[in-house]
Amino acid sequence: MMKLLFPAPLLSIALFILWLLLNHSVSRGHIVLGAILGLLIPIITRGLRPLPVRVRHPWTIFKLFCTVVVDTSISNFQVVRFLLFPSLRRHPAAFVHIPLELKDPNALAVLSMITCITPGTAWAEISRDRSMLLMHVLEVDDPQQVIDHVKNSYERPLMEIFE
Repeated sequence: MMKLLFPAPLLSIALFILWLLLNHSVSRGHIVLGAILGLLIPIITRGLRPLPVRVRHPWTIFKLFCTVVVDTSISNFQVVRFLLFPSLRRHPAAFVHIPLELKDPNALAVLSMITCITPGTAWAEISRDRSMLLMHVLEVDDPQQVIDHVKNSYERPLMEIFE
């Protein structure tokens, strides 16, 4: 019962205090309105909060982080090469369909962030059943290489961490 009325007690308290601070007032009306907002906003937005995450395999998290740093650095240099020397471009850009085994929404969110921060790639679309990712890649020689890289470098570690 308490979880239904107060789904996020710290958020309720923070919203109440923020309301009072923003209005520079502790009058009865502001206190009542701040309390109402502090209670209603977490209830209304309950469905928007991500699922709780239980972090597993910290070493895998560290290895994934290092992989993302290396891949992002390499992609940065490739993009600079495309911009400075367009004639050295080896292959055209393409959309690649990547089949996904990953189902956890938090893991999918991390995968989308990884693909979006890596220059030369962009998360384009995910199928409704979350089984296929359409990704735009700046230079594609063999789509299977892109698929294998995403699955081995990102999806498998994310599955180990989140699922």
